[in-house]
Amino acid sequence: MRYDRTVRLDTDFATTVDRVREALAEQGFGILTEIDVTATLKAKLDHDMEDYVILGACNPALAHRALETDRGIGLLLPCNVVVRRDGEATVVQALNPGTMVALTELDALRPVAEEATRRLDAALASLTAAGSSD
Repeated sequence: MRYDRTVRLDTDFATTVDRVREALAEQGFGILTEIDVTATLKAKLDHDMEDYVILGACNPALAHRALETDRGIGLLLPCNVVVRRDGEATVVQALNPGTMVALTELDALRPVAEEATRRLDAALASLTAAGSSD
């Protein structure tokens, strides 16, 4: 099983980040955290790298169901979504929710992971309307 769900877009980075936020919101995900990896590495290490941001996306209903099944699942929440430059393209990657089941070996998490996967895939698919996917 792949640990990621990935699409590659021919849109600029800032536009893509905005579109990702909108696509996730349409699927019931809010953004709890945002880590600007590029700015952090520049500030802390004086290291220059391509545009790279990690969005901590959360669908409260799905998170609640997962936490009711396994309180330790919070280690895998929120769903991280990476937006990063890759040459002339922008890549959007979401952690495959199926990893919750694979790592915990709890079949009771399978319905939550499947719904989260459907929602994340729908968000990613909406982004590819103007781009191409991996």
